[in-house]
Amino acid sequence: MGKVVSSASMSLDGFIANPDNTVGSLFDWYNSGDIEVSTAVEELGFTLTPQSAEYWRTWTAGLGALVVGRALFDITDGWRGAHPLGVPVVVLTHEPPTDWDYPGADNFSFVTDGIEPAVALAQQIAGDKNVGVAAGTIARQCLEACLLDEVAVDLVPVVMGNGRPYFGELAQGHPQLLGDPTTLIQGERVTHLVFPVLKE
Repeated sequence: MGKVVSSASMSLDGFIANPDNTVGSLFDWYNSGDIEVSTAVEELGFTLTPQSAEYWRTWTAGLGALVVGRALFDITDGWRGAHPLGVPVVVLTHEPPTDWDYPGADNFSFVTDGIEPAVALAQQIAGDKNVGVAAGTIARQCLEACLLDEVAVDLVPVVMGNGRPYFGELAQGHPQLLGDPTTLIQGERVTHLVFPVLKE
């Protein structure tokens, strides 16, 4: 079984999106180099520096499934049935959509009974590969439930002032210590960091 890893581009003051869920300059590093990187969606390719391209390819090669929340699913319209990372997606939601149907929709699963079953299903789908967890509410729930193995941060040199935090407000009594970074890669307009989650 692989690891459960949350991952996001984050500002220096801890935000992963603006209050309206736009990302502003947080994703500028995706077009900061000369190395062409393709995704599972042809029109969503980008260009990275060699350092960021190697980091990205290592991350995506080890990925077997994703867990996301309903808010992100709705914002993206479920990526119209084709997530750019090209892996199955498990959506944690109170109520599955009834009018959403795109080619590739069978790669999406909807879980209504909590974060633990959602991650368990994603691990079953991923097999020996890693499960990626979208930041925000889902990452917080995974952290509080002691499901995360690593926290990956693409740290962007911008201060946003407000917005959507990486984890949000943890429940009282759930502080979580992280270890020293096991990955530290300097790209262009981004620093890639991976921290192990210390478990008792």
